[in-house]
Amino acid sequence: MKMYLVALSIMASYLALNVRDANAADKGGLFIEPGVTYEMGDGKLDLPSPFDDDDVKVNGFGAMARVGFHISESFFLAADGRYSKPQVDNDDYKADAEAYNYGLTAGVQMPTTLGIRVWGTWVAGGQLDPEKDENLDLKFQDANGYRVGAGIKLGIVSLNVEYQQLTYKDAELQELGPFTVGENLNDTEATNDSWIASVSFPFSL
Repeated sequence: MKMYLVALSIMASYLALNVRDANAADKGGLFIEPGVTYEMGDGKLDLPSPFDDDDVKVNGFGAMARVGFHISESFFLAADGRYSKPQVDNDDYKADAEAYNYGLTAGVQMPTTLGIRVWGTWVAGGQLDPEKDENLDLKFQDANGYRVGAGIKLGIVSLNVEYQQLTYKDAELQELGPFTVGENLNDTEATNDSWIASVSFPFSL
């Protein structure tokens, strides 16, 4: 995170010194940025006894959307939402999952048709819900963490890569064997460290 903050400061200083386009300086307001994502990650499921903890892969496609404000087309602040349908798997099983998270993004970008963008996102909430496997059905909730990313804007398209680190601090035991439980397990959690590639389409309103 310290390296990211240094890079963000350098980029902000560069933009402040080099933005000379008077028309761009007057531009500001709302923007929307939809996109598609592909996640490649490693996770760990901290399961209740008598089940063992599991190291898993979390891979799959998803969608993203940002809605926020930009200033002089150089600085932006936005709500960031993600939805995905990844596969959670290890050597013993594969389970389809449904996941979402949301947070707040702040970043800087070069106010040109071809330009570099960098940003950071604080993830405030979300969940990961794998399908039932081995008579156990858990839903991981209360996601918290961050994403840092960079992209290259080519006209109306932005090609991006992000690193994401999430911790799901709570879990709901939905089913155990033939029983439907619905019990919250406060001492059960999951972690997920991922690389996310995306194509997005930022445009101003």
